[in-house]
Amino acid sequence: MSKTLILAVLAAGLNFAQAAPQPAPQPSPQPNNYRDPRSWLCRPGLKNDACDVDLTTTVIAAGGQLTRETWTADANAPVDCFYVYPTVSTDPTPNSDMTPDAPELNVIRQQFARFGSVCRRYAPVYRQITLVGLRRVLGGGGALDHGLQYDDVRDAWRDYLEHDNDGRPFVLIGHSQGSFILAELIRQEIDGKPVQARMVSAIIPGATIAVPRGKDVGGAFQHVPVCRSASQTGCVIAYSSFRSTIPPPANTYFGKVAKPNMVAACANPAALGGGVGDLHAYLDRDGRSIVSAEAPKPWVTPAQHIDTPWVSVPGMLTAQCASNDNATYLEVTVHADPSGRRVNDIVGDLGANGQVAAEWGLHLVDVNLAIGNLVDIVRQQSKTWLTRR
Repeated sequence: MSKTLILAVLAAGLNFAQAAPQPAPQPSPQPNNYRDPRSWLCRPGLKNDACDVDLTTTVIAAGGQLTRETWTADANAPVDCFYVYPTVSTDPTPNSDMTPDAPELNVIRQQFARFGSVCRRYAPVYRQITLVGLRRVLGGGGALDHGLQYDDVRDAWRDYLEHDNDGRPFVLIGHSQGSFILAELIRQEIDGKPVQARMVSAIIPGATIAVPRGKDVGGAFQHVPVCRSASQTGCVIAYSSFRSTIPPPANTYFGKVAKPNMVAACANPAALGGGVGDLHAYLDRDGRSIVSAEAPKPWVTPAQHIDTPWVSVPGMLTAQCASNDNATYLEVTVHADPSGRRVNDIVGDLGANGQVAAEWGLHLVDVNLAIGNLVDIVRQQSKTWLTRR
């Protein structure tokens, strides 16, 4: 599927008034075998592990100075991370097959591999709703958190608990479809159950997680609160990011809860306790996101070759939780210096034909924008969890 078609499906091409044709009835799919290494993208000891990628970064200071940042995984990390990736599959069917393609490999490097410095990484392949199938879901024909895609993740989770966890603390990580599925997994398999005691945290941005207005628990989950400190454990980090200059419109897909006494949870990874904080973003050098690529402007002026796959821009991005009449969201501010040597904006908006699809916000880079903060939070939460046990 071409980049143009991907963007058309996700933004301009979502014609909800014209529902996608229903596929012919198919035999009930058989459960996956998650004992089979081929059912995992990342897993300790896995041959050709998708998480084994180059995460070297060029750090670009405000004045344009370049420094190199290396990265290594911690094979002896005492905590596990279990990741469910977002909607990326370009398979032409409503649900994907179990053969990972380039989009699944790309999203691992974009959103999950970097957590290997603080945890052992587990990422199952699952038969997700594809980009084609998403059109039908957004038109009211199904749900992201129920069905084959959820059943696969649940089965992978149960297999992990039975064969790999061995009583270790764990972190759940997802985005978009992955976050919706993990939220349901928490409700069905973790919330209020003994295994909850081993949950360090759940990081599920890009999905709307409801909480009672003025409270941190009692909506989507009965016993799992929103994280308000990096030393707090057993909690959830949820947010959906929008530019400060393009807040959520009335037709936003994220941050809006229908029930009048509920609002969307927002835990700012840059300042869990509240207020404004610096985002520690890791951005793709070539402008790739989870489903598209947009050629960025030169990172510095005059242009210099960047020979690392990742770029960091300290001091350029800040975030705070905010609300308007339409949503509660993570408001991201770009601190541009048009006279400076460093690039003065980021890519990550979703749109087509030069028009930004404001209802999606910065969904494509929800995780990239804060992944450095999130890794640091997991590191601190893990230390806290281990100290208290």
